[in-house]
Amino acid sequence: MSTLETPKRVAGKRVREQERRRQAILDAAFVQFTNEGFAATRLDAVAEAAGVAKGTIYLFFKDKEDLFEKTVLAAIGPTLSNLDSVVERNDLSFAQLLAQLSELFRREILLTRRREIVRLVISEGSRFPRIAEFYHREVISRGLSLIRKAAQRAQANGELPSDALLRFPQLLFAPMLIGIIWTSVFSQQEPLDVEAMLAAHRDLLLGVPHDGRAKP
Repeated sequence: MSTLETPKRVAGKRVREQERRRQAILDAAFVQFTNEGFAATRLDAVAEAAGVAKGTIYLFFKDKEDLFEKTVLAAIGPTLSNLDSVVERNDLSFAQLLAQLSELFRREILLTRRREIVRLVISEGSRFPRIAEFYHREVISRGLSLIRKAAQRAQANGELPSDALLRFPQLLFAPMLIGIIWTSVFSQQEPLDVEAMLAAHRDLLLGVPHDGRAKP
């Protein structure tokens, strides 16, 4: 050991190398899961793409389902944090908040490969209940709770024409889900202007007329 390689420095390098390998596995897993689906993804392929031995995966993750869960959290976690930040802003009208949420969805989900995670959960969740339960707990429930909180505030301020969104916060996510499915499956046959659809949907929720064009 050189005079510069103190035990603390060596330990730090070891931690950084472990984190590098863990992140490489997560990155490779994201590609494999979104390309192949959950059932068809093989840990051998993940390890090969990550440049590690298959056994290395088990140093960080219990099994394939645990790897999937951690991959989803790594991919979606920052978006959920951004969603929380938008909902917590008190300087926005509810119309502005909805517009920002739509833009957040478009920028961080629809225009990225993260949308494939949603598609994967829809297509394989019924065969793998643990996946569906995990995604509902960590993603869906958190999102619905945030929307319900924002809707409560908006109704108290007189910004909503009814309590429909408060009772069914799923109403906000419905067109987003349609946007993901349509973009993934039908975009070649009939392209959909998701931004304009979300703007029209916001008008419906707010009870205001719309002209069919995307609004800021």
